[in-house]
Amino acid sequence: MELGAYSFGDTPRNPDGTLRPNAEAIGNLFEAIVLADQAGLDYFGVGEHHTLDMPASSPGTVIAAAAAATKQIKLGSGANIISTDDPVRVFQQFATADAVSGGGRVEITAGRGSSVETFPLFGYDLNDYDRLYAEKLDLLMTINNSKTENVTWSGTVRPALQELAIVPRPVNGRLPLWLATGGSAPSSVRAGKLGLPVSYGILGGAPARFAPLAELYRQTAAQAGHTGEDIKVSVAALGLIAPTKKEALERFYPGWYNLNIEMGKLRGWPAPDKRQFLSQADISGAYYVGDPDEIAERIVDLHNHMGHMRHFLQMDIGGLPQEHFLESLTLLATEVKPRVERLLAGK
Repeated sequence: MELGAYSFGDTPRNPDGTLRPNAEAIGNLFEAIVLADQAGLDYFGVGEHHTLDMPASSPGTVIAAAAAATKQIKLGSGANIISTDDPVRVFQQFATADAVSGGGRVEITAGRGSSVETFPLFGYDLNDYDRLYAEKLDLLMTINNSKTENVTWSGTVRPALQELAIVPRPVNGRLPLWLATGGSAPSSVRAGKLGLPVSYGILGGAPARFAPLAELYRQTAAQAGHTGEDIKVSVAALGLIAPTKKEALERFYPGWYNLNIEMGKLRGWPAPDKRQFLSQADISGAYYVGDPDEIAERIVDLHNHMGHMRHFLQMDIGGLPQEHFLESLTLLATEVKPRVERLLAGK
């Protein structure tokens, strides 16, 4: 079981609640990735957002920088909003980061994006949501699976490619390419038919309810003739680890509240309710907030339902102090990971 974290960048806050400079958020993110590598975590994902409080708008740039400053950890996007980006440039950026890393540590996760801010930002029509995603994912896969640097492709959402060189090529020939989903059955079927590994973002409700989707994905992949190491499942969730459950709840709640206030302004969400938070942070909920023993047991319990091979957490939300973020990463690597390994070994 691989353990890790993901982040969209989290802009620190002043004591009065106002946001500090975005550059500080990016610096904190870079520091966290380096520490995660040193502590022994397996994976760190950088997601794409374009907001003042979550400013990691260019995952490939952050990952390339981190690739040069780390030695072991796998680095990926969590996820690229492929619908409103150019797959050629996404591939080039991540293949470049792969070369910087020495090869084999850089991945791409392609998502539709639950945030739609990128559509007006890059001049796309939200009515083309499905067509943009399907065609651009097809182009990204065509580039990644090409045996040479010369690629041919045609579609309706961008100019065609006719034997054009797309460089650099990944060190090992191709990059691991994941499909991200918030939990829709059609996305699980799409990943299975395409033979892509799937990453589920579980942000609410009971995590075990995703087990039928993981099974649907595996059945679809088998029916399409896809087997082997690419047929795998990962889980992304919110969470924070502290020495005690009480400390974890007290540290995570203010940022959760701030995040829901800001996202509510963008998406029309209702005002955050602490009872909802506590319910989701309970053992049966979607938030992995607690001490190392509880978090390890909950990860293994979900593994019993979903058989996932990677579990990674978004910890830095809503102005979480950097020292709490770094401590949580360290505890995940040094306390949770060995507990998970022992529990899985004893099954």
